[in-house]
Amino acid sequence: MDSTDDVAATLALDGPRHPLRKWLLVLAGLGLVAIAGLWGASVFERSNEPAYLTAPAEIADFDVIVTGTGTVEPTNLVEISSELSGTLAEVHVDYNDLVSVGTILATLDTTKLEAQLAVSKASLDAAIARVAMAEASLYEAREIFQTTQSLEERGVSTHQAFIEREARFLRAGAELQSAMAERSLAEASLDLQQAELAKACICSPVEGVVLNRAVDPGQIVASALSAPVLFTVAEDLSQMELRLDIDEADIGQIEVGQNAQFTVDAYDNRQFPASIVQVRFAPETVDGVVTYKGILKIDNSDLLLRPGMTATADIVVNEVRGALVVPNAALRYAPPIPIEKDTDSNERSGLLGILIPDAPDVGTMRADGGTVWVLGDAGPSEVAIISGASDGRVTEILSGDISDGDLLITEQFDD
Repeated sequence: MDSTDDVAATLALDGPRHPLRKWLLVLAGLGLVAIAGLWGASVFERSNEPAYLTAPAEIADFDVIVTGTGTVEPTNLVEISSELSGTLAEVHVDYNDLVSVGTILATLDTTKLEAQLAVSKASLDAAIARVAMAEASLYEAREIFQTTQSLEERGVSTHQAFIEREARFLRAGAELQSAMAERSLAEASLDLQQAELAKACICSPVEGVVLNRAVDPGQIVASALSAPVLFTVAEDLSQMELRLDIDEADIGQIEVGQNAQFTVDAYDNRQFPASIVQVRFAPETVDGVVTYKGILKIDNSDLLLRPGMTATADIVVNEVRGALVVPNAALRYAPPIPIEKDTDSNERSGLLGILIPDAPDVGTMRADGGTVWVLGDAGPSEVAIISGASDGRVTEILSGDISDGDLLITEQFDD
């Protein structure tokens, strides 16, 4: 057989096998697609398993803190005014000056007051003189009356003369009483003018430091309607108080004797100790927010704190020691609620259902402060608890099937 015949024979043999090889390739491709779909479905199913963020339960100590804001103020703050109106002649003190009881802070112009005092003294002198004259007149009238009475008894004098001498004697006594009353009035007037003159000296009633001076020499003080505040004196800056505004939601936890720490803007990195000495019953309402005033005692021996400083205080209302605690995020966690789907409308089948399975639907998260979820070897499990005190970060567990080191779920991530 020649070469032409050999080629023809070969083509005759290969011709029928060509369609078979083509179908085998198609079937192999479909198989690879099916395998890829199954692998993708398994990977998707594994990726849908949730991941959890956990935190352990532990034995810890913590303090329950109530926070409030307020201002630092002197224990005794005295505002000094003038009872008199007039022109200030001198101002003897300035800001931050130390004063004692009776220290002269300022004086009014006393020209008019001194003139009125001189008039009162002269009036008193005149009244004293009138009393002396009345006493002399009374003495004279008494002697004449007694003589006339003796003569009238012996029948030497007339009864008419006796009546005249008696009336003169009685008038002299009345004139003496009148003169003595005028003297008392003049004395009272003098005392009044001396008191007014004394008020012209504006003096400190306490020992302390001058915080504010609101006047200068030559200024006119008008106290007819309302007495203006001329000086403000703090009695003792070494012992001050913090007047704290406490929210009505926290006031039930505040008691006298509780300790606190507070900070001021002037010393950011320093905490000052304080203790509660008074919790006032009277409410204070600002913009609809109700607060109550707590008074805290401060030791300011180093004089770092100044009146009016704004302070933020943390009051320790409860001390928890050696308690089993869990993070508050664990109390807020609850697994999603699956939502049942309509199988008639969402059902997928065949290769498309394998390659693109439906993602699970979930509802909103539920939080129940009476349970926590513990992540164990068998997965998450819900545990009922009774919680106690909390500092806002962790909460004390009073009872429940939880031990130190158990992993509590705080958050869930669905891939």
